[in-house]
Amino acid sequence: MQVLQVQLEVGPDPAEVGRARKWARSRLAGSGIGLDEPCAETLILLISELVTNAVVHTGCPAVLRMLLGPAEGGTVRVEVADTSCCPPKPRHALGDDTNGRGLELVDGLADRWGWRPEGVGKSIWCEVDRDAPEVPAAPERSGHSGLKELSGRTDGAYGNGAYEPPCAVTNTA
Repeated sequence: MQVLQVQLEVGPDPAEVGRARKWARSRLAGSGIGLDEPCAETLILLISELVTNAVVHTGCPAVLRMLLGPAEGGTVRVEVADTSCCPPKPRHALGDDTNGRGLELVDGLADRWGWRPEGVGKSIWCEVDRDAPEVPAAPERSGHSGLKELSGRTDGAYGNGAYEPPCAVTNTA
């Protein structure tokens, strides 16, 4: 399987999120993913959330990577690596809260997501299957965060352990 990997260094400035979205749109289009494909805007939103989390919660530079699989039945993987060793901490935002929804969005939109240690920090990743049907709106949830249960799977779509060490945490649809 042929996989194209592209990456962008992101500075520790919230303005970098917009630059990351613009860069990602051009790379998606350049790899044959039409910006009108259902997965394109989902990927842009996921990138926006993961880059925002890295910039806001660590205050350090980060690296955005996209791994683009084949057009037919392929998977797009997004990774954001930063220098913080603190694991991601999903929160549950309440009604008027202005933040705290990022990982809930990732959990709801991505087919799989997780995190792993990388160097002195970590990498948070998610995957979107290009041929997956659109996800219907989720019903209202109460009493828990609504995040998917851990499956124990550590490989994602790119093969057994290709990018995730055994200690990675993975969430799947």
